Amino acid sequence: MRATHVRQAFYGVAAVVGLVGTWWFTLRYTGSVPYLEAWFANAASSSAAVDLLVVFVAGAVFMTVEGRRVGMRLPWLYGLLSLPTAFALMFPLFLLVRERALDRQVAAPAVPA
Repeated sequence: MRATHVRQAFYGVAAVVGLVGTWWFTLRYTGSVPYLEAWFANAASSSAAVDLLVVFVAGAVFMTVEGRRVGMRLPWLYGLLSLPTAFALMFPLFLLVRERALDRQVAAPAVPA
């Protein structure tokens, strides 16, 4: 199995784990404060929330720029869809689709200039 296929399989599994793991806890949340307010309920959750927010912003920019560079369609959509789903789903999914785009570039015959 080629290394790129192993990476694609890993990214696919990571996306599923990201979706199930985040939504398992999101759907189980029954706290007395609104969900997003609970992100900043204490120092530990605030640290994790700021960590996620910074990574999300940097990742959304990276996905848009890198997706355009490798010729992916609508790369900004991965960042946008992270908001109602989970960045833990959309970032590995982006990486999987990026690997596939890179594979297509390698497989495509060079066009003479």
